[in-house]
Amino acid sequence: MNILMVLTSHDRLGDTGKKTGFWLEEFAAPYYTFLDAGVNITIASPAGGQPPLDPSSDTADNQTEFTKRFKDDAEAQERLANTKKLADVKAEDFDSVFYPGGHGPLWDLAVDKNSIALIETFVKQGKPVAFVCHSPAALKNVKIDGEYLIKGKKVTGFTNTEEEGVGLTDVVPFLLEDALKANGGNYEKGADWESYVVEDGLLITGQNPASSEETAKHLLAKLNS
Repeated sequence: MNILMVLTSHDRLGDTGKKTGFWLEEFAAPYYTFLDAGVNITIASPAGGQPPLDPSSDTADNQTEFTKRFKDDAEAQERLANTKKLADVKAEDFDSVFYPGGHGPLWDLAVDKNSIALIETFVKQGKPVAFVCHSPAALKNVKIDGEYLIKGKKVTGFTNTEEEGVGLTDVVPFLLEDALKANGGNYEKGADWESYVVEDGLLITGQNPASSEETAKHLLAKLNS
């Protein structure tokens, strides 16, 4: 089984002068969930090479069993440092795609033409697509037969109240919850910061960092069904 993981290449948090990127737990938990299941993993990003890590995700209080495992895993670090360019990957080479979050995707993956085309191709090929936390932003401009992919579908992602909780409501280019609703998604959410995953057909979405492992498990179950 071959799974593609797509990470952001965007590292600037609006005009704050602070850094952003991908969220470590949202990469590490799915990565090891897939690896331990014997999956072949390929990692890609719009720019290729080393994707930017959101420094906020690397603080002591955000460490988990998976992030600790990653820090001791030279091979995983090497693979992450050498992501493929998104333009060079083809959906037909993979069984599925998983998008880790972090705030970065709000800026780049939401409008990245290669990412949009890739998701559309996966869906047209009948392959499941999975997103967690802020990465459902990558669905913002995805359409199938002229309609937004998420229209009429159950979907979740980082909530407006969670964005408020991290103090970035006025920094982000758009609020994910609002954008998913605006595109006709049947937006659902659980309690803030608690794991919550929804599945609708080929679409699997998780709400926040705590949902990372469960979202990956949903994807594996879907692929094995």
